[in-house]
Amino acid sequence: MSRIVIALGGNAMTAPDGRARPEDQIAAVTRAAGPIADVVATGAEVVLTHGNGPQVGNLLVKNELSASVVPPVPLDWCGAQTQGTIATMLLNAVPPALTVRGVPRPMAALVTRTLVDPGDPRLKEPSKPIGRFLPEAEARVMVEHGQVWQDRGERGWRRVVASPEPVEILDAAAVRALLANGFVVVAAGGGGIPVVPDGNGAVRGIEAVIDKDLSAALLGRAVGADVLVIATDVPAVSLRYGTPAEERIGRVDVRTLRQWQRDGHFAGGSMGPKVEAACRFVESGGQRAAITSLDTIAEAAAGRAGTVVTNDEEP
Repeated sequence: MSRIVIALGGNAMTAPDGRARPEDQIAAVTRAAGPIADVVATGAEVVLTHGNGPQVGNLLVKNELSASVVPPVPLDWCGAQTQGTIATMLLNAVPPALTVRGVPRPMAALVTRTLVDPGDPRLKEPSKPIGRFLPEAEARVMVEHGQVWQDRGERGWRRVVASPEPVEILDAAAVRALLANGFVVVAAGGGGIPVVPDGNGAVRGIEAVIDKDLSAALLGRAVGADVLVIATDVPAVSLRYGTPAEERIGRVDVRTLRQWQRDGHFAGGSMGPKVEAACRFVESGGQRAAITSLDTIAEAAAGRAGTVVTNDEEP
């Protein structure tokens, strides 16, 4: 029996125009439920993980609008809240699709923490922009609450946070236990809730965001997955993206993909992390990874759609 991790992009779970109203997100998750159920119907053990960028963005706006009345919710709490919200949508959408296919399976969601190294230099130099631009006066209110904001010129001020490297999925053992008992599992949403050791044998949350694709690769190896599927809003990775010479990548060995990565084909803020995650998963022992759209998740899981990354020695 194969074990597959499916990573749903946060932007792929919104309307085509990027709107993230509740009805938009529910519609997108419902659309993904069918292909997810098709994978489960093959007999595979399935773990779902997801992005949360648009959803956290909505929470940040609420923080900003209410900052003079109530303290802003810390970023690790925002991650926990979106894990619960998005998991609820999946728990509502996927089981009916499984029932239609005659493969009813129990399903569970885990609030999942991701350990980062407190010595990671990225923690000392927040650089990842999140949320919307604000006028200086409004940004100053958030700075008074301990947040880091930068002047970005004519567009205004924008918050920046640390984006450290994921080290360990702390709740991976619970994921493995649920899989062993027949559950479809939702875990490590938004890259996981970022935590560091507190020095007393426990952990504490921090103001940071973790790349969900890199965490998906780490989760995959932690649960012994054979396949990682990263679902996004395009059907495949491309070389020379956005130019007349654009070329989609189909099946590719990890060594070649790494070379294209070094050649600068994949933008850091979009396809870059997905390519990096696919390479890491395969290099660390995964059978293959695929990057594709929501509608072709099942085909990509079987190696028949999207950009499929394999080891050099795989035929």
